[in-house]
Amino acid sequence: MLEPSPHQLRKTLLGVGILICQHLNVERSYRKNLDHEPPHWVQEASVYFITVCAESRGINHFCHSELGADILDSVHFRNEKGIWFCHLALLMPDHIHLLMSFPDIPSFSRKIGDWKHYLSHRYDIVWQENFFDHRLRNGESLGQKSEYILDNPVRAGLIAEAKDWPYIYIPGR
Repeated sequence: MLEPSPHQLRKTLLGVGILICQHLNVERSYRKNLDHEPPHWVQEASVYFITVCAESRGINHFCHSELGADILDSVHFRNEKGIWFCHLALLMPDHIHLLMSFPDIPSFSRKIGDWKHYLSHRYDIVWQENFFDHRLRNGESLGQKSEYILDNPVRAGLIAEAKDWPYIYIPGR
């Protein structure tokens, strides 16, 4: 397995720092555009953990019955068209978690951007620029990451049991 270069590590740490600042609502004096293009050696079957966030955090943007269903339908539509394969999507009030694979790895940033653009124009959603992505690596289980995502509404105190959360997309379910 290839070791990340110091430049890649700095970019990763900067991205994590930006997410922490966003989570804590800490103002930053700059915004770094994150590179979402995977290295040439990433295999096509890779699974990515992706989080997209609404611009205003702490407000319920997505968890409304009609809008939530429409967003999840748009995920399903893109699955059916082969644009991506979404293993799991979960809406939280101000962000969306996705576990995804892409048939054309070098363009997945564009695919997420196009989806956000569609939702923005159709539903007046204002997004934070860019998104967070993490490729599941050796030793990281799709099942464990799925459980982590499915428990998110429980950890946030929105429900008592994960099975009660209505804003979930799982193919074939």
